[in-house]
Amino acid sequence: MKLLLSLFLATSLFAKTYYCKVEPYEIRLISSNVVGEVVYTNENKLGKKLDNKPYIKMDISLHKKELQALQDKIEYLRENVKSTQEIVKNLQESLQKRESNYKKITKLSTKSIVEKDREFYALVSSRNTLFNAKESLNNLKVQITDLKYRKEQLLKTIKDKTLTAQGFTLYSLDVKAGQVVGVGTPLAKVADTSFAKLTLFLDKEDVANAYNKVIYIDGKKSRYKIARLITIADSKNISSYKAEIITDAPKIFSQLVQVELKDE
Repeated sequence: MKLLLSLFLATSLFAKTYYCKVEPYEIRLISSNVVGEVVYTNENKLGKKLDNKPYIKMDISLHKKELQALQDKIEYLRENVKSTQEIVKNLQESLQKRESNYKKITKLSTKSIVEKDREFYALVSSRNTLFNAKESLNNLKVQITDLKYRKEQLLKTIKDKTLTAQGFTLYSLDVKAGQVVGVGTPLAKVADTSFAKLTLFLDKEDVANAYNKVIYIDGKKSRYKIARLITIADSKNISSYKAEIITDAPKIFSQLVQVELKDE
């Protein structure tokens, strides 16, 4: 009986001791959103924190030329819009006078049916001319809208071809200058090292009241608590439950530490 009790206590004590690596708070896999040729990679930044300067650049020379051409087209179309708006205004004024004249003529008995018909056809023609001018104006506005949309697409493509990650640490570069990449091609990994994360897989016994447990790291009591707990058993670590502890960033990551969960 004493032997069984000792084994049970030893098992319980072991269940509260876990080993895990001190990892960066987040590691992001950066993949390409566009097709392009890599023209620059800053290998000197590997393992260092990034600033607001690009660490990967892709060729954007043709995009810049197209962007300038689009801007020129938009300006030309805007000038055409102003001219067409003035034409529409003039046609509206002209139509108002024709309508006024037609109303007067139809009341005159001295005017023949032929003259009245002629004035009617002239009025209809003026209306059609105004409609055509308005249609041209709308077409110009649609063209400007389409070009603006294309401009936004180009700006996004240019942005996607110039990669920055200020405040993150450059963990790895997966491409080199001269390489042509496609959509989805892995480009780099960047890490958020402002905090650290300990990932452990708890036994069922430690899941209950886990958020209130006192965390000991390498035998020393800490101020940290369980930050996240998934109460569905892990698919790889069967019968274990994934938990995360967020800590201050160490000087060196990936060290193995011992974690114990104890009651108050």
